[in-house]
Amino acid sequence: MQKPIMAVTGDETATTGDMPTYQIRAPTTALPQGVMMAASPGSLHSPQQLAEEATRKRELRLMKNREAAKECRRRKKEYVKCLESRVAVLEVQNKKLIEELETLKDICSPKTD
Repeated sequence: MQKPIMAVTGDETATTGDMPTYQIRAPTTALPQGVMMAASPGSLHSPQQLAEEATRKRELRLMKNREAAKECRRRKKEYVKCLESRVAVLEVQNKKLIEELETLKDICSPKTD
């Protein structure tokens, strides 16, 4: 059941003269029960128009999803490349440290000749 919409009107000639007064009035015309007021004249669509709109929205959503997936794959590829580069640098550093450790062991270990 629809509730009547109330209207607020301003009266600029208030008794004090400095503040407008407002009063709430009930609307003079009411729609018959079961009749809904449309939001705009173009909002009433045929089933075919609704189906076309749904298809258009679906295709737009799919297109956006494809673009997002493409961007996600690109970022992941870049991330993996960065990790692989880091692994290569760390492997070289680890190899150098192992060689340095072996050299220091040779220098510091007591020779038993």
